[in-house]
Amino acid sequence: MFETAFTIEWGDCDEAGIVFYPNYFYWFDCTWQRWLRSHGLSQRELKRRFGSVTPLVKVGAQFMGPARYDDELTIRAEVAEWQERRFRIDYKLSVRNVQIASGFEQRAWAAVTDMGELRGASVPQEFKDMLR
Repeated sequence: MFETAFTIEWGDCDEAGIVFYPNYFYWFDCTWQRWLRSHGLSQRELKRRFGSVTPLVKVGAQFMGPARYDDELTIRAEVAEWQERRFRIDYKLSVRNVQIASGFEQRAWAAVTDMGELRGASVPQEFKDMLR
């Protein structure tokens, strides 16, 4: 499991000062990138070390309450499911310890060929072990 926080800025909000929903998907991705970096990885390092990247194949979210300008948004992420070539990350978002949203990303493990094309590949056990 991984946890991070974001302070909600005015530019993240609509005219009423409530977060504009597409920003949640941006924060999901930022959380994933921070989680990778906490293990000494990044998308560039994944490509260098494993010859692969982790593109999105499916996303979703459910909103239960608003987040507003100046709130501190806490996001908890965990890998909820490992498949041979894909994995699912679940996100729980809260403000002042009240859950306001949840979401998920399903990511593929894609090997980068010499021609720069992406091909589905098995998620290496070493990578799985790093995130457990």
